[in-house]
Amino acid sequence: MQAVQVHELSGPDGLRVVDVPEPEGELLVDVRAAGISFPDLLLSRGQYQLKPDPPFTLGSEAAGVVRTAPEGSGLKPGDRVATLGFGTFADVVAGQPAGTFLLPDALSFEQGAGLVLNYHTAHFALVRRAQLRIGETLLVQGAGGGVGTAAIQVGKALGARVIGVVSSDEKERVAREAGADEVVRSDGDWRAEAGPADVIFDPVGGERFDESVRALAPEGRLVVIGFTEGAIPKVGVNRLLFRNVSVVGAAWGEFALPRPEYLREVGEDLERMIESGHVRPIVGRRYAFTDAADALRDLDERRAVGKLVLEVT
Repeated sequence: MQAVQVHELSGPDGLRVVDVPEPEGELLVDVRAAGISFPDLLLSRGQYQLKPDPPFTLGSEAAGVVRTAPEGSGLKPGDRVATLGFGTFADVVAGQPAGTFLLPDALSFEQGAGLVLNYHTAHFALVRRAQLRIGETLLVQGAGGGVGTAAIQVGKALGARVIGVVSSDEKERVAREAGADEVVRSDGDWRAEAGPADVIFDPVGGERFDESVRALAPEGRLVVIGFTEGAIPKVGVNRLLFRNVSVVGAAWGEFALPRPEYLREVGEDLERMIESGHVRPIVGRRYAFTDAADALRDLDERRAVGKLVLEVT
């Protein structure tokens, strides 16, 4: 089978499309589309928490068709699924039953490729960590990207008023398509335009983090998702004390992956959000295997809108 592998830790330039043996495992999925995410870019440079030695196949989520499944998994050959797995930029991936979810008919394979990582992360951040409540105001940084659009949709499903922060006309269009009630620009006075927020969802970090802390309403919660801007910010805890606000981390993988029962619980809640029409992953640009390096460059240079997807034929 074919796979997109990292052959040297030099970023997008180190990727190669190669022939590799098919994986072994009880649960095998024929991949139709694979989700492209920021950790893939970090992995290609050896900058992620996990540091596999090259060569290795990129990708951690996909959608496709079950080829084989273990008894008792609730899955069978022919099922359309969204799945987690190491090395999803390939024709076939070995998955785990706890991280594999039936794909509703309402979603395409391309949408399914953006379902697990982004939407489970958004759900974990907003429901478990921030405890977002009906009627609260949620502000989403990086609202035009894959995880940002997921946060908008999950926030709306939870009954929040949602404001997106974006950096371009195209990203504003995508944030509105995702369901944002209002959209403000990151290069303007977004804090004044948006007003105080009860919860801020921040995958960006960097210099914008300080402004996010100032944008919190009393008893507000800023949820740290990641640092796509590159710099890891610091906060003076005296500001948290005197303003009665909180900064909380949301490392979904560290929490969820060792807890299969939690993964299933969230999967069922997201299925209800899909049925209600709130959750519809926004697919951005689609890439062929041979263009995987271009996808990582688009992520790196902040050109991505919606969920970037690698199409597998």
